[in-house]
Amino acid sequence: MDFVMKQALGGATKDMGKMLGGEEEKDPDAAKKEEERQEALRQQEEERKAKHTKMEAEREKVRQTIRDKYGLKKKEEKEAEEKAAMEQACEGSLTRPKKAIPRGCGDDEEEDEESILDTVLKFLPGPLQDMFKK
Repeated sequence: MDFVMKQALGGATKDMGKMLGGEEEKDPDAAKKEEERQEALRQQEEERKAKHTKMEAEREKVRQTIRDKYGLKKKEEKEAEEKAAMEQACEGSLTRPKKAIPRGCGDDEEEDEESILDTVLKFLPGPLQDMFKK
């Protein structure tokens, strides 16, 4: 029994020494084990990246079949076409392209005047309205 107790206490004192800042026992194979562990991690990471690359390629194939089926385009293609259209529209101009003029603004001056006159006539008393209508 004393032998068992001494071994138990001996192990405890070694651990206590480590916790109190004592020196650890050096494992001669520790560097080799650490290197093997790092190599295994690198290999796992490479396998994971290869797996994800393969999965993404499969997904892109499915996306492309859907695009072909429904006549859709990739975002990059759409953006490139829009950019080309804008450059083509602005090719000979030094200023930005003109925006469409909304209806009611600009050339319809006679209609505006008539509508203003009609609005004013609505607020006049009955006999005055008759005078202006004639």
